[in-house]
Amino acid sequence: MATETDELLPTRATLIKRLKNWEDQKSWQEFFDTYWKLIYGVAIKRGLTKTEAQDVVQETMFCVAKQMANFNYNPALGSFKGWLLNLTRWRIADQLRKRKNHFEHEPITNEPDTETHAANNHVDPASHQLDVIWNDEWEKNLLGAAMAKVKRRLDPAKFQIFDFYANKNWEPEKVAEAFSVPIDQVYLAKHRVTEMLKEEVKRIESGLRPAN
Repeated sequence: MATETDELLPTRATLIKRLKNWEDQKSWQEFFDTYWKLIYGVAIKRGLTKTEAQDVVQETMFCVAKQMANFNYNPALGSFKGWLLNLTRWRIADQLRKRKNHFEHEPITNEPDTETHAANNHVDPASHQLDVIWNDEWEKNLLGAAMAKVKRRLDPAKFQIFDFYANKNWEPEKVAEAFSVPIDQVYLAKHRVTEMLKEEVKRIESGLRPAN
């Protein structure tokens, strides 16, 4: 992704404004559905357990809700992406502090607990590596959001042809045989869906830029 397109996920300025109203449950559900996998995935890659990662998601969402009333969407002052990363970073650090305190008071045992002792595999929340993980997960979520929107607009059979060829790496001949279509239709489906995905990504990105 181009570095200048800092905002990638489909959270438009209008949605952010709607989040200022705590009673707008539909907008909050849309926000949660968009971002929870991103936050959870980053926490897991950071080395947290599933339980800890779930706590990070819940606590980050609570922090967003608490601070949203005073949040102003102004890319000139800093991106929403960076703001959300910092909230997530702090909540991850909280979980690591809780884990450290637990270990310090935990009785010594010879029985290893893979869930509890995942601390051996972690990334410093303040390190650049967490930023790299965040950016990687952010772009995956962008593509996933675009894919979901394109899928809803397509005939299921056409999307499956694309999916088996482009994502599942089936040979085009095998896809053509499985769906009883000419092989040129397989190539055409991949081309058209790929172009639709590119356009959807651009639409999502442009929707995140405030109007002039």
